[in-house]
Amino acid sequence: MLEISKLDGFYGNSRALQGIDLTVPTGTFLSVLGRNGVGKTTLMRAMLGLLDRTDGAIRLDGKDINRLPTHERARAGIGYVPQGRGILPRFTVYENLQLGGFARTSDRGKELEALVFDMFPILREFRNRAGGNLSGGQQQQLAIARALMTDPRIILLDEPAEGIQPNIVELIEEAILSLNRRFGITIVLVEQNIPFARRASTDFAILEKGRVVASGPIAGLTDDLVHRHMAV
Repeated sequence: MLEISKLDGFYGNSRALQGIDLTVPTGTFLSVLGRNGVGKTTLMRAMLGLLDRTDGAIRLDGKDINRLPTHERARAGIGYVPQGRGILPRFTVYENLQLGGFARTSDRGKELEALVFDMFPILREFRNRAGGNLSGGQQQQLAIARALMTDPRIILLDEPAEGIQPNIVELIEEAILSLNRRFGITIVLVEQNIPFARRASTDFAILEKGRVVASGPIAGLTDDLVHRHMAV
């Protein structure tokens, strides 16, 4: 279980997150929603220890990880697919995948490699191609696969469908669903696609000005909430 309690997040002296309280039970799927610039990516970065400072608690299975460095949070079981994918363009597909192994504490490397090639066959075909020579959709598949190679208990995904061609968006969405429903990996997803959030999620949280303004089971994500907190 991931528990976030009274979390404040700072860039320098500027407080970007204010009193965030969220509970994400093991095996659930939380969609984090809101307009651009309300703190969704900042929340992802706070969970990974990538902000200048965070106050409050971030607990993973009861252990407060808020003072741990990023690499130890990854080894504790948190995988991350950042906005913009974050692959290494000069490394091959296979080399990018192998980077995930540095955060893995299990001996499931070969099993996970088979899994990602089964889930994303194009990565097997292009395993010796430089990551920078892949299309945007292929790079996103690689970013998700690299996170999976860490053998995570939780995967944080920051707008994984952004800028991706529609035919690949569906593949990526189905892969995320499979990670949650077939393999039991807890998902925390930053998303703008309300229909997908409603179809995939068990729970939601809406952010506004760095605060959680609405949250709960996905059935409570009403059209009124969407209009009030997400309409432009």
